[in-house]
Amino acid sequence: MRDQDDTKAGTVDAAETRTSQPTDFIRAIIAEDKKNNKNDGKVHTRFPPEPNGYLHIGHAKSICLNFGIATENEGGLCNLRFDDTNPSKEDQEYIDSIFEDVRWLGFDWEDRLYYASDYFEKLYSFAIQLIKEGKAYVCDLSAEEIRQYRGTLTEPGKDSPYRNRSVEENLDLFQRMRAGEFSDGSRVLRAKIDMKSPNINMRDPVLYRILRATHHRTGNAWCIYPMYDYTHPISDSLEGITHSICTLEFEDHRPLYDWSLGELDIFRSRQIEFARLNLTYTVMSKRKLLQLVQEGLVSSWDDPRMPTISGLRRRGYTPESIRNFCDKIGVAKKDSMVDIALLEHCIREDLNDKAPRRMAVLNPLKVVIDNYPQDTIEEFEIPNHPDNPAMGSRKVPFGRTLCIERDDFMEDPPKKFFRLAPGREVRLRGAYFITCNEVVRDEATGEVVELHCSYDPATRGGDAPDGRKVKGTIHWVCEDRCLLSEVRLYDRLFTVENPGGDKEGPDFKAYLNPESLSTLRACRVEWSLNDAKPGEKFQFERLGYFCVDARDSSGAHKVFNRTVTLRDSWAKIEKSIEGGKKDIGDAREQSRREAPAPSLPGKDEVTIEDFAKLDLRVGIVREASVVEGSSKLIRLMVDLGEGRLRQIFAGIRPGYPKVDDLVGHKVIVVANLKPRQMKFGLSEGMILAGYDDEKISIATFEGSLQPGDKVS
Repeated sequence: MRDQDDTKAGTVDAAETRTSQPTDFIRAIIAEDKKNNKNDGKVHTRFPPEPNGYLHIGHAKSICLNFGIATENEGGLCNLRFDDTNPSKEDQEYIDSIFEDVRWLGFDWEDRLYYASDYFEKLYSFAIQLIKEGKAYVCDLSAEEIRQYRGTLTEPGKDSPYRNRSVEENLDLFQRMRAGEFSDGSRVLRAKIDMKSPNINMRDPVLYRILRATHHRTGNAWCIYPMYDYTHPISDSLEGITHSICTLEFEDHRPLYDWSLGELDIFRSRQIEFARLNLTYTVMSKRKLLQLVQEGLVSSWDDPRMPTISGLRRRGYTPESIRNFCDKIGVAKKDSMVDIALLEHCIREDLNDKAPRRMAVLNPLKVVIDNYPQDTIEEFEIPNHPDNPAMGSRKVPFGRTLCIERDDFMEDPPKKFFRLAPGREVRLRGAYFITCNEVVRDEATGEVVELHCSYDPATRGGDAPDGRKVKGTIHWVCEDRCLLSEVRLYDRLFTVENPGGDKEGPDFKAYLNPESLSTLRACRVEWSLNDAKPGEKFQFERLGYFCVDARDSSGAHKVFNRTVTLRDSWAKIEKSIEGGKKDIGDAREQSRREAPAPSLPGKDEVTIEDFAKLDLRVGIVREASVVEGSSKLIRLMVDLGEGRLRQIFAGIRPGYPKVDDLVGHKVIVVANLKPRQMKFGLSEGMILAGYDDEKISIATFEGSLQPGDKVS
């Protein structure tokens, strides 16, 4: 059933902003299904959030994947469906926030809005069908007893003493469960599958439980609610979902998904699992995020330090930057950790082109220009963007008293400090050259409180007619014509890369960053920002990217959130990688051009004894997956006959866009290479490969060689 009042998503068409369609194993599966005319060539996906919290950046990956795949395939469709089967944890607030987030990201579910609660009556009827066919039974064991009877990964489960109830008794009990005759938790309906199955999820899983809670849509009409593993496949089937794309934790649940559809003999949707997004310096568990909110460790779900979509939006992230991030990290089969620096790089890249420039002084130091006329204010026309004249310009007032950043002055500067100092001349951005003549201190503390300077009127606009140069350019605001504003400097929420990863260590909250928020309340920003609207984004020159806080800004009281600093650590990482490869390519090309004669023995050559130090072994690639956050690396799990698999990161992805093709290959591994801790994980060796300007190929073996056999 669709809700006509909540259809038609936002105005941004996400498909228009995608610059490339990355190849991944899910899209390969769908392409193969279409090639074979499976489901008459239709592609129908869904995004099925549970309304028990706000969506986070991991959900954004799923949204982009599901809606993106539908967009890429002609006639493709994507539903928005709420899995609202647990009313004790759900709230309309969460539903409304999910509507907003999906729309803001630029996706449109059109008239395909659904709720699992739409199917409560059908789900109940299907449960009756299973009971009648002897495939489900009512069980009186407690939750703890069910866990004990289920067994372990190494021990089979035991049959419930209620497993062999008659069909008639099970029908009677289940109908009385619905009628409310029994207390919460006293009985459940279980599937009758196999208590000795090696997959614990198939050991008679619970399908229904008794739960008295008011549902946001059905009120108190139901006191029994279906479990997710039962609801999920049936909802997919009823909606005609061709490809049910889930995160990796549902891989072991797929046999139950297929069992449900097979036993009920209804449309077979296909479940496909992919690795969820894990991001450094944050947590992705809604349970943990809820803890942070409930315990007041953050201000709200949309606190700009949170990884929630609403938090990122409030911080100043754009939908384009998040979609670009999701494209860059790709889709993999194995869990990995993505560096948050890549997300920060994506927003810098987007705002660098879009954000108008403004001047703001966060830690002001007063500057008096003694030779500037008193009671005079002039205006400078300064471009809004140095590289985009189409963005226009604004008028910036200038007067006798200015404010500059306190960090832009040093009384006794080191050699490479080119900003303002006693007797030194610097350029005021877009205005004049000034020279510091006098320093005024607080008599009690000795702190510098004021500078007296002189200006050169001939340098108006920032250039000297006589051609003299200054090494330093600093930003400023006019003290008499500026806005007093609050600026919030946000940093990473946690102090360690994986705060939730140490299950035996301290609680994840022990790693909260006490300096994740610094609030500055005496900042001066240029007067043009008086008209800035909530959510509007700017680059504060030399400081970073900022946006007007959409919650706390009002009228003349402007609050600016720092989205991200100007320094881009990810770009430097990428540049060094690309630069290294370019150096190799340039050297190779130069070598071909010069065609030098063979060199005489020298210090750069190695002897046979040196080469013999390399322990080269045969390895078989058992698993291969892309590395999220890298366009070059592939993660290989290689069998060297050691009774375990070695993880090796290899920069061969350009030569193997279909990484699954590598599985089964016999490769040459440098087995005694010192393990290297990379930001993606520990690399325990190196595989040998050859390459030219066009192609990369790994060195492989044919024949009967076994893992661990020596290569010489």
